[in-house]
Amino acid sequence: MVPGCPFIHIIQKDVDVYSKILRKLFNESHGIFIGLQRIEEELTGKSRKAQLVRVSKNYRSVMRACMEEMHQVAIAAKDQASGRQFSTQVSILSAVELIWNLCEILFIEVAPAGPLLLHLLDWVRLHVCEVDSLLADVLGSGNPSKHESFWNLVTILVLQGRLDEARQMLSREADANPASADMCRILGDLMRTMPILSPGNTQTLTELELKWQHWREECERHLQDNTFAASPALESLCKIMLGDEAALLEQKELLNNWYHFLVTRLLYSHPTVKPIDLHFFAQSSLDMFLGGESSPEPLDNILMAAFEFDIHQVIKECSIALSNWWFVAHLTDLLDHCRLLQSHNLYFGSNMREFLLLEYASGLFAHHSLWQLGVDYFDHCPELGRVSLELHLERIPLNTEQKALKVLRICEQRQMTEQVRSICKILAMKAVRNNRLGSALSWSIRAKDAAFATLVSDRFLRDYCERGCFSDLDLIDNLGPAMMLSDRLTFLGKYREFHRLYGEKRFSEASSLLLSLMTSQIAPRSFWMTLLTDALPLLEQKQVIFSAEQTYELMRCLEDLTSRRLECEEPNAQKLQDDDIETTKVEMLRLALARNLARAIIREGSLEGS
Repeated sequence: MVPGCPFIHIIQKDVDVYSKILRKLFNESHGIFIGLQRIEEELTGKSRKAQLVRVSKNYRSVMRACMEEMHQVAIAAKDQASGRQFSTQVSILSAVELIWNLCEILFIEVAPAGPLLLHLLDWVRLHVCEVDSLLADVLGSGNPSKHESFWNLVTILVLQGRLDEARQMLSREADANPASADMCRILGDLMRTMPILSPGNTQTLTELELKWQHWREECERHLQDNTFAASPALESLCKIMLGDEAALLEQKELLNNWYHFLVTRLLYSHPTVKPIDLHFFAQSSLDMFLGGESSPEPLDNILMAAFEFDIHQVIKECSIALSNWWFVAHLTDLLDHCRLLQSHNLYFGSNMREFLLLEYASGLFAHHSLWQLGVDYFDHCPELGRVSLELHLERIPLNTEQKALKVLRICEQRQMTEQVRSICKILAMKAVRNNRLGSALSWSIRAKDAAFATLVSDRFLRDYCERGCFSDLDLIDNLGPAMMLSDRLTFLGKYREFHRLYGEKRFSEASSLLLSLMTSQIAPRSFWMTLLTDALPLLEQKQVIFSAEQTYELMRCLEDLTSRRLECEEPNAQKLQDDDIETTKVEMLRLALARNLARAIIREGSLEGS
């Protein structure tokens, strides 16, 4: 709306496909996607679930590898702008992997009460990984217990449920500070005896809850007896282990985010939480952590939707928040294989899985090489995949013949007849413009385009008239049944055969073929004079090649040609008479025909007499 605005903004769709590192993500995940489509439908129960979990982990490993590479590039970036850009991409990939991992736990693993908390602890530990570098830093110092971050480290280890490591750190504190040795030993014993349902443990949830209740009562007794009163840090740790919400919220900075707070709260307050109750704890944890000071971010909404087991809301929120369709397309496909989306059809005729795969594949077609991956995604969309693939293949710019051959092979493998013809026509036109007649003829034959084959054949014949020889002899000599595509192509093939027979001195066969080309009306009239001129050397041979009847046919053709030319000329043009060369040709032909006729009559008469 601003007059004289000096800027033009180039709007580009699916810009992520142009990132070199993300291209690796697209390529690697393509192989996983194809493998997933081949999972045997007969597999049921645990074997099927195990395979689907393995596929999910494969997707996540690709994401993490991509994230690591992006992180290294961000560190090595020469300018701040590109460094920030790569760091932003790392954050996005980290959030994406965080969401995927949670969906894997809740929707694919479908962990029951007990193991669910173990999975959530692993989830938090994997994604809140600053503690490892802090641990190395503290342990690397001369006196770990005197390090400024010592108590922060112990607190984070307790918040993440890494109690064995926390006990080891407390033992260092006990060695360095004898005054607090007893307190460290008591708290260490509490950490050691905390009942946790381990993967190989056979105890029931009821047994676990009873043990946990006794353990919790012991923690409370120590707190009431002021066992840790002399050390605020140890007292704070004991309160955290009791699940004291106020004590947990005091560690907001160390917790970093509300979902870390949620998992720590569940660990020390509700270790046998059931999946159905997760969303209640998730919502209250979010509210407590934010405390009304800020609004939830898009990531918070996505995670909350997952905790509410609302798959469709997760996909919807991710579609809005993320800049490309990679994540939602692959996650939805995986969940569909878990048979979790069967009931959800979209109102415009396709299910959610197919819709998202179509969108993702369309984005891949925007790239000059990734479009080849998109073909396989379209192939696995049963309803609209083929139609979409046809439309996208037609729009691929055929910059090189190699690329065109790739597209052609894809179309031929899928019996896309119209697309094959269209591509062949385009390539034939390009070849004609570049004066590559052999290539043009080859493509027009492949396209089964009679009209274009006729056009190219005419160009061949015109070139022959101008230069006196054929180009691309190998192609013309090996036309085979393809020459039947059009009359002009048939003539071109047969005319070349005439030259071959003449070159091999098989004059009788050559003469019969030449005459049949003229009398069958397959030769274009404009080429008759050339054919009659080709007959001259045969007419002048020592032996009689053309019979009297054949000679009469040639004479008729010559007179027919000259009379028609006279009729077509304007009265004042008199082109034939003015053209000395043409006149000379006609006179030479008449003379040669008359001589041959006389010789043929004598020869045939003498044969009859004998």
